[in-house]
Amino acid sequence: MRGISLLWKEAQAIVRNRKVLIPIIAILFIPLLYSGMFLWAFWDPYGHLDRLPVAVANNDKGAEFHGEKLKLGEELVKNLKENKKFSWRFVSEKEAKKGLEDQKYYMAVIIPENFSENAATLQDKQPKPLKLIYMPNEGFNFLSAQIGDSAVEKIKEEVAKNVTKTYAEAMFDNIKKMVKGLDQASDGANQLHGGVMQAKDGVVALQNGLHSAKEGSEKLHQGTRAAKEGAKELYKNLKLLAEKSLTFENGLQSVSSGADQIHVGLQQLQGGFAKMQDGHSQLLAGAKQLETGAQKLSGGLRESLNGIKQMKEKMPPLTKGAEQLQEGANQLAAKMETWKQGADQTKTGAAQVSQGLEQAVAQLDAMIAQATDPKEKALLQTMKQNLQPLAEGSKRVVAGIEQLDTGASALKAGADQLAGGAARLHQGHVALSAGVEQLFAGQQKLSSGADALAAGQAKVVQGLTTFGEKLGEGKAGVDRLAAGSGQLSSGLHQLAQGSGKLTDGTNQLAAGSGRLANGMTALESGVSTLTAGVDKLSNGSDQLVNGMNKLDNGSKELADKLKDGAKKANNVKANDDVYNMFADPVKKENQKIHHVPNYGTGFTPYFLSLGLYVGALLLSIVFPLREPADVPKSGIAWFFSKFGILVVIGILQSLLVDAVLLGALGIHVQSVAKFILFTIITSMTFISIVQFLVTLLGDPGRFIAVVILVLQLTTSAGTFPLELIPKTLQHFNAWLPMTYSIFGFKAAISTGDFAFMWHNAAILGMFAAIFIIGTVIYFTVQHQRQFYTLLKNKTEAPEA
Repeated sequence: MRGISLLWKEAQAIVRNRKVLIPIIAILFIPLLYSGMFLWAFWDPYGHLDRLPVAVANNDKGAEFHGEKLKLGEELVKNLKENKKFSWRFVSEKEAKKGLEDQKYYMAVIIPENFSENAATLQDKQPKPLKLIYMPNEGFNFLSAQIGDSAVEKIKEEVAKNVTKTYAEAMFDNIKKMVKGLDQASDGANQLHGGVMQAKDGVVALQNGLHSAKEGSEKLHQGTRAAKEGAKELYKNLKLLAEKSLTFENGLQSVSSGADQIHVGLQQLQGGFAKMQDGHSQLLAGAKQLETGAQKLSGGLRESLNGIKQMKEKMPPLTKGAEQLQEGANQLAAKMETWKQGADQTKTGAAQVSQGLEQAVAQLDAMIAQATDPKEKALLQTMKQNLQPLAEGSKRVVAGIEQLDTGASALKAGADQLAGGAARLHQGHVALSAGVEQLFAGQQKLSSGADALAAGQAKVVQGLTTFGEKLGEGKAGVDRLAAGSGQLSSGLHQLAQGSGKLTDGTNQLAAGSGRLANGMTALESGVSTLTAGVDKLSNGSDQLVNGMNKLDNGSKELADKLKDGAKKANNVKANDDVYNMFADPVKKENQKIHHVPNYGTGFTPYFLSLGLYVGALLLSIVFPLREPADVPKSGIAWFFSKFGILVVIGILQSLLVDAVLLGALGIHVQSVAKFILFTIITSMTFISIVQFLVTLLGDPGRFIAVVILVLQLTTSAGTFPLELIPKTLQHFNAWLPMTYSIFGFKAAISTGDFAFMWHNAAILGMFAAIFIIGTVIYFTVQHQRQFYTLLKNKTEAPEA
């Protein structure tokens, strides 16, 4: 009874103190503000997408496809105009991009110029994909960009469906054309079959004739072979006879002519030997002189070789000197250019000085003419007399400098020529060095040849001496031959005249037998070729007959198959339903389990848990959780006086927020009673946690409660699935009460799994019991410290 009395006093203290009463009344609406306002604002955002401005720019120019105009861009725009899912704004690409920059549009869809053109490339070797440009303004609103991604995917599917439908129509048109072609091919195959049958009969007749021709050609070949062998033998014998007689006649004539020629030649040889002896004497004398010259040439070449070798050794320094000369000439030309420029500048300066002195003299003349003071005039005259020599000298300087400038130009020209000559001299030295190398190599070969020439010439002299001795012996023998050759020539002339007639007859006979043998050989070769050809024709005719049989069967099968193919292809029917089936063969059937109608319903467990926790947290700020309204009799009575007020306020918060959710927002739950009861259980759990932390620790406890709230918001899986948050945070999920409050609300609102709801209610009850026990222990201990002595004194006072 003491606990209830203390609870009543706590309630009276709240009512009497407006500073506590008014904040507590306001806190009753905190869960409603959090959950109600959030859920009302985001109850069904997808239901208002028609208010979201989206720019569409169509740049498509269309294309030709199978003779028809393809305008996919216009068709897409037409479909979007009928689609009220977004607030479509059809503008130019420039306006769309400007609108995105100005945050006028949340996203833009750009249809490129080649949109239809790429669609018509399906049958090309390298087809090009259709490109639909999607430009979300993520910086303006990220969620709208994510929504737009889904919308563009559906637009993409719709375009793909239209393109596939167009391809299907073209394909079925081609099938119809193919049916006509198959019919024509079938008729042609039947005609081919008829022609093949006629050709087959002709080929069989040809085969029989070739077999007969083959037997006859073999017999003919045997006869011609025997005749050819006989003709060859006759020709061989006659040819041999003709050759021998001809050889004999030719030999006699040759011998006779040779004897005459020998006789004449021997007479000439006699005179030649005399001349040869004279020439030999002169040749021997010349050879000896040549031997002496060769020896001198060899020595001179050796000396020349040494000189060229010395020249070769001196060429590198000479070439290097030419290079240095060229470099110096180039430097001189460069310095002469600088000197000429300085001379030009000096000439200009001297001319300016001369002109200035002349002007000064002229000014002195004018000043002298104007001067009235004799002293001043005398002074000016003196200055003029001093300046005149300077002016005349400056003129001479100018003239000299002009001559110097002219000389500098000439020197520069000479320096340039010197540089050019030095360059050519260097090139000439390089060429000369290469020539000396070649000359040295050639001279070495020439010296070796001269040595060989001298040695050979000595042998020539020796040989000529021996030749002179033998020449005398030869002349004596020739004199004797000349005497006997005259008698031999006369006898041979008579024998040659008789053999001529024999040779003519033999040649005529051999020529006729040769022509006969050649003709028989040609005849035998032709018959052999004929026999081989007839044999091949016979074998080929057999293969041809087999091939004609296969061709006959194949042409018949081809005609039948083409006819069957035409019939089957003709059975293919095409209409809009078939085209649509090709374009969209798969239909999605949504079979939802535990359907959630909108965002508000889906987020109610999360926002309701958040509102109740924040309500408990704010209640700890306006309601004193430690100071009792009166002296408590015990720690338990102290706890119940505080917890009782918190329970009443928590129940009122729960009933108020449930009334608005069920009545105003119209949320549909599986059981109203269980939903309200679970709301109260959740509120009591959160109140017990906050009461323990704040009662025990004060403001630090309140801070810990805020930390727990933040952890619960991120780990309770109220928005994204638990698996999508970082692994580190997933470990907190099972240890925080909001996890189970969200599970329980989902069961009460959507799934209807009340066993699961009661399971989560039990876990929340365990959380509440643990923190209630902790708070009771705190109040009991604190009561012993703070009120035990006071209560003991009050008890002992009446007894005294």
